Amino acid sequence: MAGKAASPGTAVLLVTANVGSLFDDPENLQKNWLREFYQVVHAHRPHFLALTPASPPQVVHAHRPHFLALHCQEFGGKNYEASMSHVDKFVKELLSSDAMKEYNRARVYLDENYKSQEHFTALGSFYFLHESLKNIYQFDFKAKKYKKVTGKEIYSDTLESTPMLEKEKFPQDYFPECKWSRKGFLRTRWCLADCAFDLVNIHLFHDASNLVAWETSPSVYSGIRHKALGYVLDRISDQRFQKASYFVFGDFNFRLDSKSVVETLCTKATMQTVRAADTNEVVKLIFRESDNDRKVMLQLEKKLFDYFNQEVFRDDNGTALLEFDKELSVFKDRLYELDISFPPSYPYSEDCSQGRQYMNTRCPAWCDRVLMSPSAKELVLRSESEEKVVTYDHIGPSVCMGDHKPVFLAFRIAPGAGKPHARVHKCCVVQ
Repeated sequence: MAGKAASPGTAVLLVTANVGSLFDDPENLQKNWLREFYQVVHAHRPHFLALTPASPPQVVHAHRPHFLALHCQEFGGKNYEASMSHVDKFVKELLSSDAMKEYNRARVYLDENYKSQEHFTALGSFYFLHESLKNIYQFDFKAKKYKKVTGKEIYSDTLESTPMLEKEKFPQDYFPECKWSRKGFLRTRWCLADCAFDLVNIHLFHDASNLVAWETSPSVYSGIRHKALGYVLDRISDQRFQKASYFVFGDFNFRLDSKSVVETLCTKATMQTVRAADTNEVVKLIFRESDNDRKVMLQLEKKLFDYFNQEVFRDDNGTALLEFDKELSVFKDRLYELDISFPPSYPYSEDCSQGRQYMNTRCPAWCDRVLMSPSAKELVLRSESEEKVVTYDHIGPSVCMGDHKPVFLAFRIAPGAGKPHARVHKCCVVQ
């Protein structure tokens, strides 16, 4: 029986991964992570792959992209200086492994300027181009023109002077209680198959305290993320450059609406408040069942979210909790996301034997996402064949990948999809 012909168009794989945990326990976690990542790439056979640090190797094999983008956050872990040897090893492995040998061109951008409190973001963006992919261009933001991509190049340390990207760390006053924040974004622009698009690696602010997050709906932290994401969207769509479709993927740190979640999970519970003896500050909330010997259902502290039944976050991939995932709704006219069909991506146990277990530090949430502009949505969903080849999923569902599971979007750019816009980006047109 004849094999089925490959779907037409150019396959693209975008991956986001918060990889901070990989550098805290490199001997165990990196091997798992890379194995899962490679499998995903080879399985999908994409033409373009974009990854974030949370993406596993199995993803690469499964999707076999021709253009692969991997966006990493917390690259190098909590102590970058101490992890530099592990960073070098990780980068070398990705660039030279047998699993990636068909990718003969690459661009790697690593923010290694860890001594600069003003600029350091700990972001790492990797882009791999398959040998069969012809005529791909990258935008030079200084010269305002596209340049053909050849060879493999690594840029690190002070990325501010690199013309092929834009990088910013969010101002300190966005999140004043965090003295040493490393949150920001890194943007590149590409032209592939007549289609020009931005790829934005992003890391937004976390919830510093479960107790503070619980106080209001939406939480104060949600407001901080809203402000930062709005800034990024304004920045990448301003008048300095010709507008293009964009994909924003990274660790958004989006959280479920804490007050609503707790009220739902503990509907029939009574709450006990524990205060510090010296300051009278609330340090713990204990929710007990009204009957059943007053069994403890939930304990809430600054960095503790201990719910008695974790299955609620895993059953049917946590679908019942999606109604509390509200932070993206503010941007409904500017950002689109495919339907989520995977469980919350954070915070997983870092114990290598507990690939499906959540830590009890935070309420599980879909922190890691792949979002897109309305025009990018049309690019993803348009297909000239009957077969839809779009996948939005996570990597390593049963394997320990660190505290974040990588998330990926695999799709194909249909033949001719960029033709209507080719005149706008004249240097993109394949000769």
